[in-house]
Amino acid sequence: MTALPPSASADSEPSALSAGGLTASMQALLQSQFGGAPRPVTAPAPTPPAPEPQTGDEWPLAARTLIDSLIRENIRLKADIKALTEQVALAEHHADHDVLTPTLNRRAFLRDLGRAMGDGRRYGDPACLIYLDLDGFKAINDSYGHAAGDKALIHIAERLNANVREGDSVGRLGGDEFAILLRHADISVARSKAQKLEAELNIATFEHQGLYLRVGGSFGVRAYEGQASAEEWIAEADAAMFLVKKSSR
Repeated sequence: MTALPPSASADSEPSALSAGGLTASMQALLQSQFGGAPRPVTAPAPTPPAPEPQTGDEWPLAARTLIDSLIRENIRLKADIKALTEQVALAEHHADHDVLTPTLNRRAFLRDLGRAMGDGRRYGDPACLIYLDLDGFKAINDSYGHAAGDKALIHIAERLNANVREGDSVGRLGGDEFAILLRHADISVARSKAQKLEAELNIATFEHQGLYLRVGGSFGVRAYEGQASAEEWIAEADAAMFLVKKSSR
């Protein structure tokens, strides 16, 4: 056992504690045993609280203004794109359709004829053309005016559209002349369709100023047989129609 030095006896030990919480004698003992004074123990620093998530209220005013501007611009662009899409669709419709009747115009109908001819050459798909010239149309125009004539044309177009299949085409070639393209149909099917249409037009009426008027038609049928052009195919169907009209007089 190590003897305490005289200066460190219990009788002479001061009552006051040192800054580290130890008496002078305790510090001397520790120094003699371990070669140094104890280091003061420090408490760990408190952990700072986690930052609260931002709700947007803390964002700078400039950032919120920019975001609002981008949202408004996005809404405006969507509206512009929708309007432009509708305008393009309307322009395409006007480019392909007759200005008066719900049928294709001559240009678009010739395009469909060309496609059917191409399918016939490449794959052997049959197709037939029905050519229609109205009977009594001039008399309606002369007797009741052009408004009645327009109603007659619309009436005929609606009856033709109601009697064709999806994939067939109905076109107004000019004046009171219409044509029907029957895809995947041979000459017997086309002739049967023409007879049905002729019978329906002979009994169907349309109203004009309280009067119920009727307009008929003469039909010519021509199958695709390797004609050189769509115009040639139409001319052959027109000639067939003329023979029918001539024989019925």
